[in-house]
Amino acid sequence: MGRIFARTFQLLLFVVVVGVAGGFLWLRSSLPQTDGQLALPGLSAPVQVTRDTNGIPTIRAQNDKDGAFALGFVHAQDRLFQMDLMRRYGVGRLAEWFGAPAVQSDRSMRTMGLRRAAEAQYASMAPEIRGVFDAYAAGVNAFLTSRRGALPPEYTLLRVHAEPWTAVDSLVWGKIMDMQLTGNYRFELLRSRLARDLKPEDMAVLYPDYPAEAPVVLGKLGVILPGVPRQEPASNQWVVDGAHSASGKPILANDTHLGFSSPGVWYLARIVTPDETMAGVTSAGEPMVLIGHNTHIAWGFTTTGGDVEDIFVEKIDPADPARYLAPDGSLPFVTRDEKILVKDADAVTVTVRETRHGPVIADPADGTVLALQATWQQAEDGTPQALWEAGHAHDWDGFKNAMRNAVAPEQNITYADIDGHIGFFAPAVIPIRGAGTGSMPSPGWTGEYDWKGTVPFDELPIGTDPASGRFFAANNKIVPDSYPYLITKDWEIPYRAQRIGELLDASPKLTPDLAAKMQSDTLSIAARRLLPLMLTVNPGSGTAQDAVTRLRAWDMRMTRDSTAPLLFIAWLREFNRQLFANKMHDSFDSYWSLHPDVAENILRDHRDWCDNRETPEVESCEQQLNVALERALDGLSQRYGGTLDSWRWGTAHPASFSHPIWSRVPFVAKWLALTIPDDGSFDTIDNASMFVRDEAQPFTAVHGPTMRMIVDMAAPDDARFMVTPGQSGNILSPHYGDLMRSWRDVGYVHFSDDASGGSLTLAPR
Repeated sequence: MGRIFARTFQLLLFVVVVGVAGGFLWLRSSLPQTDGQLALPGLSAPVQVTRDTNGIPTIRAQNDKDGAFALGFVHAQDRLFQMDLMRRYGVGRLAEWFGAPAVQSDRSMRTMGLRRAAEAQYASMAPEIRGVFDAYAAGVNAFLTSRRGALPPEYTLLRVHAEPWTAVDSLVWGKIMDMQLTGNYRFELLRSRLARDLKPEDMAVLYPDYPAEAPVVLGKLGVILPGVPRQEPASNQWVVDGAHSASGKPILANDTHLGFSSPGVWYLARIVTPDETMAGVTSAGEPMVLIGHNTHIAWGFTTTGGDVEDIFVEKIDPADPARYLAPDGSLPFVTRDEKILVKDADAVTVTVRETRHGPVIADPADGTVLALQATWQQAEDGTPQALWEAGHAHDWDGFKNAMRNAVAPEQNITYADIDGHIGFFAPAVIPIRGAGTGSMPSPGWTGEYDWKGTVPFDELPIGTDPASGRFFAANNKIVPDSYPYLITKDWEIPYRAQRIGELLDASPKLTPDLAAKMQSDTLSIAARRLLPLMLTVNPGSGTAQDAVTRLRAWDMRMTRDSTAPLLFIAWLREFNRQLFANKMHDSFDSYWSLHPDVAENILRDHRDWCDNRETPEVESCEQQLNVALERALDGLSQRYGGTLDSWRWGTAHPASFSHPIWSRVPFVAKWLALTIPDDGSFDTIDNASMFVRDEAQPFTAVHGPTMRMIVDMAAPDDARFMVTPGQSGNILSPHYGDLMRSWRDVGYVHFSDDASGGSLTLAPR
């Protein structure tokens, strides 16, 4: 019996091992074919796809449509699940895969109507651009029909399949970016909640005006506008002309900041045709290079933060709940029913209501509803055409004119060309309001606050070849107070822009190496401004005294091997809690951040804010700072143990690239985690922002430079790039997270003719 049991156990073990090995080999068949030849329908001529050692493809095609086809093919090879999940999120179909927990997300996206907006956008596209998007979709579908192995492992885990791709799916990606990069309506709602409990003078403290002495991208607009007398977004960009570069040609640098994720937002690719070479960052789902260079020009983006959304409070008609009040009488809600299919549950039907301003996004049940008006909801949105034509421009006039079709999101665009010109432009459809600033919800029934028009294209913020020889932007204010139109009231704190200006001043002849050093800069302007005000405390405990001593000796650089950055951020976090929690009550969590500008404003000019109005005593700022410091140190001790000597910023502040599926699977999540101790902080050029309101991981870096680029127009083909965490979205690929360390250390890759990663020919069938 013992021998029988042993042999049975061995047999079962053998079956399990063979099963696991077989399953693993099957899943490995989801990795892309990178060598050989494939005959595919939809091509007009052969296309060669070579990959370098990092898995970065170079596509050589005979025309733009074949290039777009091949880009769709390689995107699907490396990022299919990411693309599929993105479109399901955008059109409100997550519940089909994830069941009831996803219904609320689907309900929101159906209300926003991104799919309907994308369909209208596709119908209005120029035939040439529509052909590019159709070719890209054909490339994605060619991969789906030609693949010989498994789909990416996520499909096996979820037991789902991939549906054919359409051009409209690509346009939905653009609408998602519109919504995410122009989320001003969230600020409106938060301000509205705070205004219920706080006085106007309190609101002015919480939302200070842009500092008068801070950098403004376009200092004077008299030449541009004749006759005129006068998010969590983050990104950096600068461009200098040849007189301010060592090569004698312009140098352009850009790093765009988005949420850290695995796979990342960006995908590096180069597309070569007989007419053009395009190189830079693409996004899986889109058929073009979005940021990069061609043979004549280079361009980079940062988010402007233009206020292109408004919340309107609509009054329901008391005589008929199917109608709402308007200036000329009541109007009927336009309604449609949306059916949401739900895995393992009954379908849910959602009735979407729309007003003359836009979809109803909330119903407070007080006789009103909230409607969202946004520029990106309009049917005729030529932004894809603008991006395509701008990327194929050869000079400033061609680039600028291409942007006439841009609608949303508004982006600060820096430009450089091989002829020595540099430029700055912030094109978009920007509303002109009849009244108000759009900073809080407005009455919808009067018509007083309605949009009366848009800023004329020729009067949008723009500049070229300035006397200073440079442009730089970091989501800071881009126009002077004399500018006649409202772009936004919510400019980013100008710390990063200030630091970029300082470093450019220190480098009269910029080089790519100096630009790279700038992109790695970790000096904190927030610490430089705040610490002299915070270090007025008289710490009581020995640990607090030690912390203050270390902060006084600190060089203000947010380096991962240092203790002081952790002390500073933890202290500022708790100081915010001391200042605001007792005044904001239920709204505090929504407002809670580091707010260094508000803290400085209070410590300099509004010290009465340090008093806790709910206690009979009058607390001073020094008392609140002392309490905040002790709380911060207690929290750090509980989290990291030991003493201050063992605490490190990088330990508390790893860059974390979460996966939408694997990061939620027990055991697997830890095994596949992509994290790395990081430098930088929310205000440094080498950016690494956190959600300090997250009590579980308040210091983890979750937002920062998801790509970097440096282009010297003396040699654009030698441009430097970086994306993170890797090119592939497949956990079994060697390129899933192989760029993380180089990215963290501000290293770069170059496009080259290296084909060590494979050479694949796509031939017409």
